[in-house]
Amino acid sequence: MRTVKFLGAFILWGVFAGFSAFGQHGIVRGFVYDKENGEPIIGANVYLNGTTMGAASDVNGFFSISRIPPGDYMLIYSAVGYAKDSVPYTIAADRVYNEKLYLSEEMQSIDEVVVSAERQEMRTQVQTSVVKVTPKQMERIPTVGSEPDLAQYLQVLPGVIFTGDQGGQLYIRGGAPIQNKVLLDGMIVYNPFHSIGLFSVFDTDIIKMADVHTGGFGANFGGRISSIMDITTRDGNKNRLSGKFSVGTFMAKALLEGPIKKAKSEDDGSISFVLSAKHSYLEQTSKYIYSYVDTAGLPFNFTDFYGKISMNARNGSKVNFFGFNFSDQVVYRDVTDIGWNSFGVGSNVVLIPGNYPAQIKANLAYSKYEITMLAAGQQPRESSINGFNVGLEFVYYFGKDQLEYGVETLGFNTDFNYFNSVGRKIIQTQFTTELAAFGKYKMTLGKFLVEPSFRLHYYASLGEVSPEPRLGVKYNLSDIFRLKMAAGMYSQDLIAANSDRDVVNLFYGFLSGPENLQKEFDGKKVTSRLQKSNHLILGFEFDISNRLDLIVETYIKDNTQLTNINRNKLYDDTGSNQDKPEYLRKDFIIETGKAYGIDFRLKYDYKRIYFWGTYSLGYVTRYDGVVEYPPHFDRRHNVNLVTSYTFGNDLSWEVSGRWNLGSGFPFTQTQGFYEKIPFYDGINTDYTRVNGELGIVYGPLNQGRLPYYHRLDANIKKTIHTGEDSILELTFSVTNVYNRKNIFYFDRIRYERVNQLPIMPSIGLNWTF
Repeated sequence: MRTVKFLGAFILWGVFAGFSAFGQHGIVRGFVYDKENGEPIIGANVYLNGTTMGAASDVNGFFSISRIPPGDYMLIYSAVGYAKDSVPYTIAADRVYNEKLYLSEEMQSIDEVVVSAERQEMRTQVQTSVVKVTPKQMERIPTVGSEPDLAQYLQVLPGVIFTGDQGGQLYIRGGAPIQNKVLLDGMIVYNPFHSIGLFSVFDTDIIKMADVHTGGFGANFGGRISSIMDITTRDGNKNRLSGKFSVGTFMAKALLEGPIKKAKSEDDGSISFVLSAKHSYLEQTSKYIYSYVDTAGLPFNFTDFYGKISMNARNGSKVNFFGFNFSDQVVYRDVTDIGWNSFGVGSNVVLIPGNYPAQIKANLAYSKYEITMLAAGQQPRESSINGFNVGLEFVYYFGKDQLEYGVETLGFNTDFNYFNSVGRKIIQTQFTTELAAFGKYKMTLGKFLVEPSFRLHYYASLGEVSPEPRLGVKYNLSDIFRLKMAAGMYSQDLIAANSDRDVVNLFYGFLSGPENLQKEFDGKKVTSRLQKSNHLILGFEFDISNRLDLIVETYIKDNTQLTNINRNKLYDDTGSNQDKPEYLRKDFIIETGKAYGIDFRLKYDYKRIYFWGTYSLGYVTRYDGVVEYPPHFDRRHNVNLVTSYTFGNDLSWEVSGRWNLGSGFPFTQTQGFYEKIPFYDGINTDYTRVNGELGIVYGPLNQGRLPYYHRLDANIKKTIHTGEDSILELTFSVTNVYNRKNIFYFDRIRYERVNQLPIMPSIGLNWTF
């Protein structure tokens, strides 16, 4: 009850605070749209000519200029790739002016732009450890299977480690996948990547923007201790029916979008839709095209569906309804059968209320994820999670300053059934609820940009409250050099239904708030069941030239408490076994650890040439109370070089390449083998007559290192304009150009090395209309 009263008072305070934005001034706010398709334009620059008053449009195209003295002005608005436009304005005191602005493309101006929207954001936003990803950027790197994908682009980001082509996962600055939250239009997506590891569940063409927070994120995000990936999808073409059909050697996909109700004028409302479907037939085509990889074919199958309806009001307010169904199936080496399905529906709202000086955002969603794994000679593993999340957020603008506050609640069921490596069964079924309130204030203090924020996260099922202060700061030392930092405290309840010690994590499930946990760790009493981490990030941005910039960030994530499945459990946690050590009878163990390193990113983008280079030096350690060890994703060095070049009289040809180099992952070496007697009948087992199994004597945990990984991918694309709104793209790509035999893992039982994918050429055809 106290929590509810606190949240009510918190919201009421913000409502009254919003009216202070008026004073004796006026407010101009609204949305900036692409005149061709009606989509919101991100990063448009809107300002009053002859003043320092202005704003950049956000992911919804929204902008707000407040505290404008009464008078006559010229409102100018522009964006990279669009023709600048303007409109005269007379501002009166205590008035809110709502405007819908439209920009037309001006392709000739793109090469001449010196200060991009991205460069402008660097100077006006803190953005520590944030990478903004657009579909245009994803198309710059060589495609696998001739289709650009978010999973492939994320691999070239600084601090991101990719563990393999088959069943690989992404680890972000030492954070395991369970510690990375993925949001799709505000809805939680529990598994964003397919088993083949080269493709995400998201169609690149439906993505408007993906913000990847690799650490130090603000209080508006929570429930994870490592990173956030916040994906916003497009609303669909509001003016005409359009779409895209693609076919390649890996998969096929279709996209259709258009108006359900067209706006009669620029000031009218509209309703639009977007539908997307993609399906992999790699298992079938690989039997003929890639038979040299495996004569039985590559056993990866997936199907993804996404749909969205966007209803836009006359003043720019909108409500979206969306849903998805993602499925994946793989039979790996005829010994492991894994299948999962993910389903979700939701809605979000952007509301611009009358003359009230605020933007109100709300979201409501339900999603579900189920996975089953059947392995030869082993008991089945099953895991599922389903639940809802609801959020309400208010945004106020005070000149160059901005106040955000809101509340969030979620609840989910987890169901888990698992047998560990010594045959002990672990079962957990639990319903969990969480409630959070947050506030964030963005202020400009001279050359300083400061973003203090605070999150109060209540884990109702555990009865624990986590206060989480956070801070982001940027100092504009000059127009070309900026210092920045971010720090914060983070917590989460969810844990993975697999162990961080497993080399190959094909089974990706979920658990929450385990009760069968150690009461003591490293000689100290355990007072919390939450996983907790503290972040500190320091860095700088340097504009080497108008077209070349360098970003350097050093970071540390101090994981003060982690929870892991106890792979060493030997005894049931019953009264008769209380004399046994906790780490031999508890289902879960506590660990601590650190992730720290430094990331470099160099980017050049001008006219026909694009270059992106990153280098990451990272260290990840874990301590389980007995031994300190590096987890299997601890990669010391990681290099990514990406380049593309556009040529031809009509600039219709593009070639691109990507080279990745990574030092070897840790692994546990084999010291020997022995005959393992299974005592099925306990002490009555006649060991002289029972057939033994192969037992393995392991060396120290993860003290060996696999060989270095490196791979070159190349791509060439031809664009043909077949009509005013019709474009044909032909793509030829080669993955692993020089056929490097990168090790995936070593099968100890078969005494066989298993490699990543070899050289794989592919072709693709895209038709956009």
